[in-house]
Amino acid sequence: MAGSGKSGKSPNRGGPISRRQARKRAVEMMYEAAQRGADAVTLLADRVGSVEVDPIGDYTISLVEGVTGRKTQIDELLSEHAQGWTLDRMPPVDLAVLRVGVYELLWAEDVPDPVAIDEAVGLAKELSTDDSPRFVNGVLGRIGTIADRLRAVL
Repeated sequence: MAGSGKSGKSPNRGGPISRRQARKRAVEMMYEAAQRGADAVTLLADRVGSVEVDPIGDYTISLVEGVTGRKTQIDELLSEHAQGWTLDRMPPVDLAVLRVGVYELLWAEDVPDPVAIDEAVGLAKELSTDDSPRFVNGVLGRIGTIADRLRAVL
């Protein structure tokens, strides 16, 4: 019967957007912006309020704006802690996931460090290769061990 079961793809259309969905949406927007050579905030601004795309939650907006505003610092940390990997060699999806993870780890005060890492690993499992979750966990784990010191100086 119509309307009696759960539909798989858009369970929250018109309803609240979970943080997990917001993170995924932010990663997708940053990935798309990178592939197009565009600015993620500009891409986001073009989509907010558009009837052609699913609603964009406030947390997605704050993640995209936050990552974009701190991209230089985030990329320096990733370059330093992604042992043996340059940013150019990283799969673009992994790079977007790592950027969101570092942002949440260091600047999202209401997100505990283990949650920031676990959520990033979950996104890597969902969106990237079989090796990506371990890679994301390793890089964010290294940054997480010094997160308190980094927060004090950033």
